[in-house]
Amino acid sequence: MATRRAFLTAAAAATFLPVKISAAAEPKADFLFVQTAKGMRFDQATDTLTLEGVSPVTVFFSDRPERIAGNMKTAAFVPFWSAGKNSFLSDPPNADISIVKGHSLQQTVAVLQNPVLQGDSLVYTIKVLQGDMPASGDDVSLFIDVIGMPLTPLSYAGVARRTYRRAVLY
Repeated sequence: MATRRAFLTAAAAATFLPVKISAAAEPKADFLFVQTAKGMRFDQATDTLTLEGVSPVTVFFSDRPERIAGNMKTAAFVPFWSAGKNSFLSDPPNADISIVKGHSLQQTVAVLQNPVLQGDSLVYTIKVLQGDMPASGDDVSLFIDVIGMPLTPLSYAGVARRTYRRAVLY
């Protein structure tokens, strides 16, 4: 029969045992991405958006409290649609496609899928959610919705955060 003293001793000892934190408790940040291009074409028959003269760099940033910002090669961004727990393949992102026409701004909201990078052209299959997609345009920016990424030191976000800080320090 267990005594109160044995129970209290066991409970006190248990408080000093190492506790394994599960991956689910791993802190994450939500990242937004920005891609720019010199021009765009939209093929309504195939629902494909082609960014022409796309920047080789995709900018990413997070909101408070992390306030992480940086950039990555656009070629490294495309694999975010590969298989995985937090991939865009399982949950395609929305994007605001902003096109400057003269002194006006035309915005279209769409779902981005199946990116293919071909030289300096980036092709997406899109589903328009709001607005009208023009057949062509110049000076294009895509503001791509969030993806949650872990903030562990070995995660992409952790590496990017350290790289960004090093760039600021040097």
